Amino acid sequence: MPDLSVKYLGLDLKSPVIAGSCSLTNSIEHLKAIEKAGAGAVVLKSVFEEEIYLEYAHEFEKLGPMDNNLEFLDYYDLEIKKENLKQYLQLIADAKAQLSIPVIASINCVTSQEWGFFAKKIEAAGADALELNMFMSPTDLSQTSTDNEGTYFDIITRVTQKIAIPVSVKISPYFSNLGGMIRDISFSGVKGIVLFNRFYAPDIDIDKETIHGSNVLSHDTDHLLPLRWIAMMSNRVNCDLASSTGVHGWESAVKMILAGSQAVQVVSALYDQGFGFIEEVNQKIAVWMKDHHYEKIDNFRGKLSQDNSVNPADFERVQFMKNFGEYKSGH
Repeated sequence: MPDLSVKYLGLDLKSPVIAGSCSLTNSIEHLKAIEKAGAGAVVLKSVFEEEIYLEYAHEFEKLGPMDNNLEFLDYYDLEIKKENLKQYLQLIADAKAQLSIPVIASINCVTSQEWGFFAKKIEAAGADALELNMFMSPTDLSQTSTDNEGTYFDIITRVTQKIAIPVSVKISPYFSNLGGMIRDISFSGVKGIVLFNRFYAPDIDIDKETIHGSNVLSHDTDHLLPLRWIAMMSNRVNCDLASSTGVHGWESAVKMILAGSQAVQVVSALYDQGFGFIEEVNQKIAVWMKDHHYEKIDNFRGKLSQDNSVNPADFERVQFMKNFGEYKSGH
């Protein structure tokens, strides 16, 4: 049988399929089922920065300039009082004790406040890596794009300087210069970039005239956006690339790897199809590899990236006009 093992963030994974951060990765029972289904790794449900910062705000005020002194922080040993933060660290410890696959913790970041020392708590609890799920909302019109983008690097620097475990960042596609941002982040000290995170999308009920959420889960065509950018950035970055959003079948997982993805995160498909989805994807990737005479994932990773493409313009924006012009209407 073909070998599905990969390296991601320097970690050994038995499969490129990773269960992404969601409510399904918030219990040992589910995590065991995910591992049994054949996931290469799991990203625990995110703990939100607001939870961390509100808990420690009063301590930051007392620490002042001492907050960068790690020896002092170890001596002071800030007490974690809020129950859900205690539970999160306990989840990490329990997961490491009961799972054999890598356990990746996750923090949802929205500002560059000096809360990074909580990453040390995550490291001490035993996490194999830390994923920073980052999105700085551009709604503050007093902030320039440079200001917003600088916040990402502030967070990355503060975290990577305090922990030794690998750090990845999960970002959105909403940058004025997305390719340049991905490249610059890859040289910032992170070991991986996940393309892309998914957001709450408000909608309007025109009958009730109320606002409500929509599109909680991704659709199978949503993989095309990360596919394009992974293909364009593969071999042009200084870290691993992982795909997220829209992987609802084994075919799209193979496409992501052909484009250059080191690993593939799945979430919505787990809600739609259950944990057995992971086993099915692994089995069908293996069959596809055998049919195409590939022994290892590395044999075909990035084969169809822009860097390796016969026609690099296939991934450029101008192609949309060409394809649209050739489209035949059914009317």
